Amino acid sequence: MSRRSDKVTIKIPRPLYDKLSQIIEGAGYNSVTDFVVYVLRDIASTHAMSETQPYSEEELVRVKERLRSLGYL
Repeated sequence: MSRRSDKVTIKIPRPLYDKLSQIIEGAGYNSVTDFVVYVLRDIASTHAMSETQPYSEEELVRVKERLRSLGYL
């Protein structure tokens, strides 16, 4: 029985890796890998959100009323 690893390797061009390495300097990421995982998770969650059901007409009315009461509309 083979054991699957929880991680896989993704190859990116060296110039892109080097550029990302410069971008994350001082940004609090431990590595380019940590940064790439963060960005990909963000993209994946945004995509997942776009697949959810749209707001119902009633929900939209309530949101607009709330925004109006807060002075945004």
